[in-house]
Amino acid sequence: MITKNQIKFIKSLSLKKNRIKEQLFIAEGEKIVSELLKSDFEIKDIYATKEWKINCDSITQISKGELQRISNLKSPNKVLAIVNFNNHKIIEHEGITLVLDEINDPGNLGTIVRICDWFGVKQIICSKNTVDIFNPKVVQSAMGSVCRVQVNYTDLENYLSEIKTPIYGAFMHGNHLNEVKLPKSAHLVMGNEANGISPEINKLITDKVSIKNIGKSAESLNVAVATSILLHEFCD
Repeated sequence: MITKNQIKFIKSLSLKKNRIKEQLFIAEGEKIVSELLKSDFEIKDIYATKEWKINCDSITQISKGELQRISNLKSPNKVLAIVNFNNHKIIEHEGITLVLDEINDPGNLGTIVRICDWFGVKQIICSKNTVDIFNPKVVQSAMGSVCRVQVNYTDLENYLSEIKTPIYGAFMHGNHLNEVKLPKSAHLVMGNEANGISPEINKLITDKVSIKNIGKSAESLNVAVATSILLHEFCD
């Protein structure tokens, strides 16, 4: 059984200002909640139908109709969890660090997090106006990868101005990847879906790279697709 006040509170977490105030976010579905239970995230509450078979603390059993009322999905999948934020610090490490400059679309960010998980990139540095990692649509599209990839928000201009490794940026007219010897340790900057890398960040880029347009017809690639191609080359 779930109360009206609980429903109202859960629905309120769809808004960024409420997530920040409460330091909580929503995760839905068997796979994502199962991954979170194995991670270092602290789960505050779990609301699940009787079909969800995992035994753990803090479960409130609800009906499918009640799950539908609190879910952000058209077809809810057995379980919804309320999870405490993990407040990460920027880590120093060898390898590739992905930098996101004003990525607006939740689906793109979630997919990029999954791509980083696939290629072993452990950290993403985001501009402060990049979409919130704990937006329900981001969490959903990132799946369990939100547990393994650290996402931090900071002033990119200040951050990149202190970086000692090469800073690569993705551009339409940079050097083709097959013409560049890529380092094992670097920062790779991906820009906004519509406008690319902002002028303030552009001036800090040390190396501009591009993906060769073999077909010559399409004007551009989706930022998540481009990120996947670039990380395949950088992380190979």
